[in-house]
Amino acid sequence: MTVQHRVLSDPPPAAAAPGMRDLRRLLARLVDEVPGLRSVAVVSADGLPLLASAPEPALAAAARPAAARPRSPREASADLATVVAGLAGLTLGAARMMDAGRVRQTLVAMESGCLLVMTISDGSLLGAHTDPDADMSQVTYHMALFVGRAGHLLTPELRARLRADAENAEGGEGAAGVREASRGAGNVRRTRH
Repeated sequence: MTVQHRVLSDPPPAAAAPGMRDLRRLLARLVDEVPGLRSVAVVSADGLPLLASAPEPALAAAARPAAARPRSPREASADLATVVAGLAGLTLGAARMMDAGRVRQTLVAMESGCLLVMTISDGSLLGAHTDPDADMSQVTYHMALFVGRAGHLLTPELRARLRADAENAEGGEGAAGVREASRGAGNVRRTRH
C-alpha cells in the first residue's frame, strides 16, 4: 500500500524566514522519494517539533487499527517528535556513560516498523518511522542526504521561526500535541547534542 504524505506546518506567512520554503521542500522530497516512510519529524535540540510530515488522514486511517489512531495528523507528528526527543536523550546519556562520543544515528527495529533518528548539525534531530519491510539502507541514505542539506538551512532565525510557529499553534487539535511533545522532552532540554 502506498501512503501519500504531506508536510505539516502552518502555511508560510508572506515574510517567511529565509530557508523555510527550502526546508519544507526537502522534507516533502524525502517522504516522496523513500518508500515505506510512515512519518518524519524534525525536532529541535530541546524536543520541540519544528516540522513534520504525516500520512494523508484517509490513507493513514485505513493503514492503522482504530485503537492505535491518533486524533489528528498533528498529534501523530507530536507523538513522533516526543519519541524522537526521548530516544535522543536516552542514547546521548548512554554515549556519555560509555564515553563513546557523539551519537550520529539510532535505529530501533520493532515488530511492525522501525524508528530511525539522526542528528542534524545544529543539534536538531530528524526522526523517521518506517514500515517493517522498508529498505533501511535506502531510508538511511536519504535521511543522511536530508541531514546534510538541512544543516545549513536551520539557521538560528529559521529555528526561532519554526519554534514560534509550533508554540503558537493555538486552538484546534495541534496545540495539545505540540505542548505534550514539549513537556515530554523536558529531560532532553538540559542536554545538547
